[in-house]
Amino acid sequence: MFDLERWQEIFETIRKNKLRTFLTGLSVASGIFILVILLGFGQGIRNGIAYEFEEDAATSVWVWPGVTTKEFKGLNPGRRIQLRNENFDNWVAMNSDHIEYDGARNFVRGVSVTYGNEALVYGVQGVNDDFQFIENAKMSMGRFINYSDLVDNAKVVVIGEKIRKDVFNELESPLGAYIDISGIPFKIIGVYQEREDREEERLYIPLSAAQQVFNGGDRLNNMAFTLPPAANFDQAVAEAVAFKDQLHQYLSQIHTIAPDDTSALRVWSALEEAKRYYSLTNNIKLFFWFVGICTIIAGVVGVSNIMLIVVKERTREIGIRKALGAKPWEIVGMILHEAIFVTAISGFLGLIFSMGLLELVGPHVEVDYVKNPSVNLNVALATVFVLILAGTLAGFFPAWRAANIQVINALRDE
Repeated sequence: MFDLERWQEIFETIRKNKLRTFLTGLSVASGIFILVILLGFGQGIRNGIAYEFEEDAATSVWVWPGVTTKEFKGLNPGRRIQLRNENFDNWVAMNSDHIEYDGARNFVRGVSVTYGNEALVYGVQGVNDDFQFIENAKMSMGRFINYSDLVDNAKVVVIGEKIRKDVFNELESPLGAYIDISGIPFKIIGVYQEREDREEERLYIPLSAAQQVFNGGDRLNNMAFTLPPAANFDQAVAEAVAFKDQLHQYLSQIHTIAPDDTSALRVWSALEEAKRYYSLTNNIKLFFWFVGICTIIAGVVGVSNIMLIVVKERTREIGIRKALGAKPWEIVGMILHEAIFVTAISGFLGLIFSMGLLELVGPHVEVDYVKNPSVNLNVALATVFVLILAGTLAGFFPAWRAANIQVINALRDE
């Protein structure tokens, strides 16, 4: 039941001890504020990592050839490994049940690119029809390279959105226009979008055309694959690691590479890398929880100390109340009310300021691997209620001490 006199006593006590109450509340509020900000920053790191890995397909496995650094089976180090079409085709044929999309790429070098009289400085790459899905490229106009283009060695090209903006008028559609690559006209059939401008500075042409028209032979610069979705994240990681290891072993045997020669062939799994980062963020999050909870404990200890001082200051008053018939639970309630009030108000103020700061600043944070720091409201509220419970316990022991003060000793207190 609402007791007006009890609340009047609480506010009167606070009014008489403004500085002490303010400092106590500040320690509690700062504890919640620091905890929420730290948790928000931890979530921001996790969001940033997820965003970075979304640049390409989440289950992608990539292969890049390098140079051998170790002698193996009579072959000297320093050999440059060259991937070829048959490496790609054979692996896809052997693992068709375990592959969702497969992509091969050839970098077309030493060519000039022009549109009309304007020279362009964008890279040209020969790719197959699945490459769009591996790169997570979104088509804003037209279409991507398809199977027929590969079979027919079609002279078609897909350009990035940045190229469209740089070369063409904003109101002009590039579809159907021709770009000359070393004097050979390629018809623009589509415009793709990526998250970063640098990813949109590429001209994609059919892999077959890149190899045959520009003397690429059967050479590939890299290969990429995506795996079908798995039941859960851990299973997906396990399947990606197994696929990666088998692919590395297969290519090492084909090209006579020492098993421990890490420079000759690099096979990279997005899921495996993501797991490492997520494990790191989990450890960071645990550390943030530890720091935040320690800060809150410091604030709760401060509340307990202040309540002990309050009890000491009001010992004579408590003795008079008990002499007039006040019950022990009434004395306990009187002390607890003040402790709970200070803790609750301070906790919610800390929560409001921290959540407000994250809402205002979070969406504008543009730091590598940190994106939109935020915290779940339910978690934050639960933290405040746990803090209030802790404040209740912190005030209980001083209140219990006050309830057990002997009346004679209390009345003698100066």
